[in-house]
Amino acid sequence: MGEIVNLRAARKAKARFDKEQLAEQNRRKFGRTRAEREHDEKTSVLATRKLDSHRLNKDDDRDAET
Repeated sequence: MGEIVNLRAARKAKARFDKEQLAEQNRRKFGRTRAEREHDEKTSVLATRKLDSHRLNKDDDRDAET
């Protein structure tokens, strides 16, 4: 005789397992944490500010656009 299985519990367990598998695929697909994205964005902003602060005059902005 086999083990008695609660079908509702088994169905929920399978749904949790499937959901976790999908989450794992998405983590591999998109890959970066929120903290990593925010760190890169802040680093980029700081680098841009530093570069802009070293401009000789404000006319450099107009020359770059034309």
